[in-house]
Amino acid sequence: MNWVLLIIAGCFEVAFATCLGKAKESTGLNMYFWYAGFFVCLTISMVLLVKAIREVPIGTAYAVWTGIGAVGSVLVGIFLFNEPATFWRIFFLVTLIASIVGLKFVSNI
Repeated sequence: MNWVLLIIAGCFEVAFATCLGKAKESTGLNMYFWYAGFFVCLTISMVLLVKAIREVPIGTAYAVWTGIGAVGSVLVGIFLFNEPATFWRIFFLVTLIASIVGLKFVSNI
């Protein structure tokens, strides 16, 4: 169950990064809604991370959490914000995903 919480926390990390990107593109009242979304997603992400580290080692949990956030944020950047999808970006994303999966498999929990 703690791994599920950790994955959900990572997804909310992607969500708060997305909200920041959308806030940067927005103006007026819309911008404040995106910032509100940022704070909500940030809070949920942190609460779930705290719950997950009760059972998952902190080093592994933090690496997985930030890895999910990094991979998800890059993918959101590519698909939502039209960032480049170069060979090397995709290559290093794949190695990052492999590292995250590897950490899960070598953890004793």
